[in-house]
Amino acid sequence: MSLLNWQEKPMATLADGGVIAPDERLPWPQTAAMGVQHVIAMFGSTVLAPILMGFDPNLAILMAGIGTLIFYFVTGGRVPSWLGSSFAFIGVVIAATAYAGKGPNAQVGLALGGIIVCGLLYVGIGLVVQAVGTRWIERLMPPVVTGSVVAVIGLNLAAIPVKNMAASNFDSWMQLVTFVCVAGVAVFARGMVQRLLILVGVALATLIYLALCNGLGLGKPMDFSGIAAAPWLGLPHFAAPVFSMPAITLIAPVVLILVAENLGHLKAVTAMTGRDLDPYIGRAFIGDGLATMVSGAAGGTGVTTYAENIGVMAATRIYSTAVFVAAACVALVLGFSPKFGALIQAIPLPVMGGVSIVVFGLIAVAGARIWVDNKVDFSHNANLLTAAITLILGTGDFTLKFGGFALGGIGTATFGAVLLHALLRRGT
Repeated sequence: MSLLNWQEKPMATLADGGVIAPDERLPWPQTAAMGVQHVIAMFGSTVLAPILMGFDPNLAILMAGIGTLIFYFVTGGRVPSWLGSSFAFIGVVIAATAYAGKGPNAQVGLALGGIIVCGLLYVGIGLVVQAVGTRWIERLMPPVVTGSVVAVIGLNLAAIPVKNMAASNFDSWMQLVTFVCVAGVAVFARGMVQRLLILVGVALATLIYLALCNGLGLGKPMDFSGIAAAPWLGLPHFAAPVFSMPAITLIAPVVLILVAENLGHLKAVTAMTGRDLDPYIGRAFIGDGLATMVSGAAGGTGVTTYAENIGVMAATRIYSTAVFVAAACVALVLGFSPKFGALIQAIPLPVMGGVSIVVFGLIAVAGARIWVDNKVDFSHNANLLTAAITLILGTGDFTLKFGGFALGGIGTATFGAVLLHALLRRGT
């Protein structure tokens, strides 16, 4: 199937109920409602990632909607996926821009240049896959490697909320309150509330913070002046990229993580739907790469396919790609509301820190789940040592310097996992 064969147009046939396949759809009112649910599911992560990097969350939401539409058309409407802010960029963006963790990132242009080049490499990989197939990727990045890389993303970022997002002992306790709220919603709530564990947990923790700080004066009070001053409608804050070789060489290797994430998500959807999506892997890489380039060019974060929305599909058994078109349209509307962005910025830093602990922990566990789901055999020393060394490289932020360029923990862990397993498996 050639990328240039655009005779395969996106389309969806109407279905009444039961399992809804990717090329089917529910009636439009139900499709729209499902789209709103997917927006809510992706909401926490898509706005949290840009905040942690100092990007505009409104622009991130807008570019997520645009990116999802790009992905939909490039894949011919056959692959159900939401494209949201990628957490894989957080560590390298912070390192490249020396971001302090609060407010707008003054060096955001450096990050954008690296994100665009990363997306360009991603498109190139997609074109290669279109030409020669996917077996080389699966051989280069088997489950022991992809699981290790995904786990490292969460472990490497752990120090950000623990060390940098709690300025006082009170803030540390508020982080604890926040992740207990999120965990409590996840375990004890039911139905839609349980699926909105991040959103509901943040709301509960923010109300507690408001009572303790604005009411009892135990911490820094919340400031609502920004919300009151922000207009309901307006343009997000666009930014121009700056192409700096040190930043590019630091950020561009994230493409390997994006490939691993996208490939894993496609395999998961294939297993759930019974539809063979392997012919669309190249298109999926190209769509994600183009979306990342467009986002970076406008000032947004790099994007990736979202596991949160795959979870929603698994729970509802609705895999219709038309739902993601509806979700993207909702995101476009939210992206043009500065009031919405000001509301997000008003969330206290320790509350965001508590949520970050949960999200980064879930990413780490997702890596372990890849091992479990694929029955990785750790009695083989090649698998055991690849995972063990990779985890420590990433968690300890092992850094290699090449002249003026430094390759940080996520980069060394990603390349290390690929190269180490390629070397060690020769002995098995």
